[in-house]
Amino acid sequence: MTAHAPATKSAGSSSVPIRALEVSAYTIPTDSPESDGTIEWDSTTIVIVQVEAGDRRGLGYSYADSATAELIHKRLRDLVVGKDAFSHPQIWEEMVHSIRNLGRPGIASMAIAAVDNALWDLHARLLGVPLVQLLGQRRSGAPIYGSGGFTSYSVERLQSQLSNWVSNGIPRVKMKIGRDACQDRERVRMARNAIGPHADLFVDANGAYTRKQALAQAEVFREFGVTWFEEPVSSDDLEGLRMIRHGVPDPIDVAAGEYGYDLIYFQRMLAACAVDVLQADATRCGGITGFLQAATLAEAWGAGFSAHCAPALHMHVGCAVPRLRHLEYFHDHVRIEHMLFEGVEPPVHGELHPDLSRPGMGIELKEADARQWAA
Repeated sequence: MTAHAPATKSAGSSSVPIRALEVSAYTIPTDSPESDGTIEWDSTTIVIVQVEAGDRRGLGYSYADSATAELIHKRLRDLVVGKDAFSHPQIWEEMVHSIRNLGRPGIASMAIAAVDNALWDLHARLLGVPLVQLLGQRRSGAPIYGSGGFTSYSVERLQSQLSNWVSNGIPRVKMKIGRDACQDRERVRMARNAIGPHADLFVDANGAYTRKQALAQAEVFREFGVTWFEEPVSSDDLEGLRMIRHGVPDPIDVAAGEYGYDLIYFQRMLAACAVDVLQADATRCGGITGFLQAATLAEAWGAGFSAHCAPALHMHVGCAVPRLRHLEYFHDHVRIEHMLFEGVEPPVHGELHPDLSRPGMGIELKEADARQWAA
């Protein structure tokens, strides 16, 4: 697909006004029942925003409840339509101000995220460039890790999923733990047997363990070559995360941050020395604008940085931010993004590479296909 000619401001023009914002929500069933250390689910909802200015349409999204779409339609839409498409930092600040009495965490930040992501996409499309070039490209591809291995999976399916990723060139994989400490140890052992000795093995407890449990588990996990321990305890337990980070054996890194909705959350986590690697999610933390802020904060603190879920969304920004470890190639979101979007890039040698011939994020909604999943 050839990039469109840019639709830039002409000398003396005041703006390129945004003339429309459309929001829709789609609920996609999982391919089987899924669970992690603390919850179970059988579907995922994606909220999609499309904004129009000039002769371009930008697309953004968030994985959130359908109530998020209602908030966008009733509260944020009027803040966006009519504004200059090249002034979306100002729009972002106005959206944040508008939800003061609703509270920043939760659906309010996810609503802002979906709109902000669409505005970044629109901005790049108006300039006729891929989003990564607008952001400032640092690397040609973003490393990924295969993520799934749900606690609801049989051992056979766990081994098959993880080993298939490794066979397809993804050198790091992650599995869920936290339902049963003894069973977790056996599942981790079986996962290592399936992927061989060289692939990196990550585990994610989703905050299910106590502090002492997590430390005891880490000692066992080291025997199976685990190098990443995500949310061993609740991400709100900063003291516990710090204790575990300093107590786990090398080379295990402690990671958390996916539930961050604002910059203060990330600042507190880093100031508490709670993580080796800070995670952020542009579908939650106020969009790409908030994601860039979190990445800058991680750089200032000398922490590693990793993107949580939504690989098609994080690919471009992941190739632009400093200190990036990797993106999460999450099973559910990979399915959904291939089902709903044209232009989703497949991994090549364990990385996602933006298509530089496509403007913006390079993806388009398959509206006819999506209609059957309308929430």
